[in-house]
This record gives sequence, structure tokens and C-alpha cells, in this order.
Amino acid sequence: QVYLVESGGGLVQAGGSLRLSCRTSGINFAIHRMGWYRQAPGKQRELVAEISSNGTTRYADSVKGRFTISRNNAWNTVFLQMSSLKREDTADYYCQTRWRSSNYWGRGTQVTVSS
Repeated sequence: QVYLVESGGGLVQAGGSLRLSCRTSGINFAIHRMGWYRQAPGKQRELVAEISSNGTTRYADSVKGRFTISRNNAWNTVFLQMSSLKREDTADYYCQTRWRSSNYWGRGTQVTVSS
């Protein structure tokens, strides 16, 4: 069984920082691409950042220069360091991976940025 469990969300003031973590089990983590997505109220889920098995990263334009995705294969964990947070970053954040033609998601962690 594949499990993804996010943590690290919370309430932060604009300009502040948070680090999200997503711990996985049930997959050979090191060979998997991992993604962070977010969904704001009333909006579609969108890709925020992704990291390949070899460490190549890609970011949404809206977070470039502010967010950093990283992974620790020994811990089976992917991180999202978020800095210079803006109110528009408020959303539920989910990590995702794909295995055997199926997408797997965590339950999400809520990030609220106040002005």
C-alpha cells in the first residue's frame, strides 16, 4: 500500500516561511518523481513544484525564486521550503507521485497566509 503523509502547514504572516514535508511508504521512493500541488478554495488543483529521481526540479512561475523542492531518499521524504509567502499562496498543499499507472496523493496540509 502506498502512503503519502504531508505535514508542516499552518498559519503564517505574509513574508514568512514554512517548510512542508511529505513522508512516503510503500514505494521505492528514490526512483520516483515527486510533486507538490496546491488547491485554493474555489480553484483547481495546480502543480507547484516537482522533483525527478535525479534531482531535476521544475516550478510554477508563481513560486519561482520563493519555493524550493528537495528530497531525502534515505528518509523517503520530499520537502517544500516556502519563503516570502503571499496571501495568494493560501491553499491546501498535497504531495503526489505516480506508480504503476496510478496517481497517489496525500491528504494534504493547509497553509494560510495572513496579511
